[in-house]
Amino acid sequence: MAKRVTGPEIEKLIQLLAKVPGLGPRSARRAALHLVKKKDQLLGPLADAMGEAHRKVRICSCCGNVDTSDPCTVCTDVRRDHAVIIVVEDVSDLWALERAGAMNAAYHVLGGTLSPLDGVGPDDLNIRGLVDRVAKGGVRELIIAVNATVEGQTTAHYITDQLSGLEVKITRLAHGVPVGGELDYLDEGTLTAALRARTAI
Repeated sequence: MAKRVTGPEIEKLIQLLAKVPGLGPRSARRAALHLVKKKDQLLGPLADAMGEAHRKVRICSCCGNVDTSDPCTVCTDVRRDHAVIIVVEDVSDLWALERAGAMNAAYHVLGGTLSPLDGVGPDDLNIRGLVDRVAKGGVRELIIAVNATVEGQTTAHYITDQLSGLEVKITRLAHGVPVGGELDYLDEGTLTAALRARTAI
């Protein structure tokens, strides 16, 4: 049995850091050690920032984004085209699309994808909220921007079925050859999707 070389406070810090996505036990130990060594410059300010985030961060009741206000900054931005809604799986996808700056639209965060094997059904996602938003009117186009996985495509089909009968244009992200990609390095599924989604020049 390995001997404990740190106090319970540091052990707790390591255990909590290990729960952060992308950090395993070893990375968590390195991060904890770095934070403790830089206690005044990093650990204190980080603790303050986390405490403030815990107190102030809210989930937007309209789109599911995280912000310090509800409705969030995206939903209250009058410069956006709120007649176009981009549907994403998670807030991280919303942030990625915002960094790209390709569209100035509204968003809707589902909170995941349908996955019967994992026990995730329609009631576990923010699909009802999306249908209600579209049913209220004023939405011209819905862009389904979910991942190109089996679960993502299943979710996209389910959403399309739920919106049948409502007057809204439903589109999805194109799948295929990435910008700068070389055909020789792409898998067969990507090449097939690219050929099926070909466009005129």
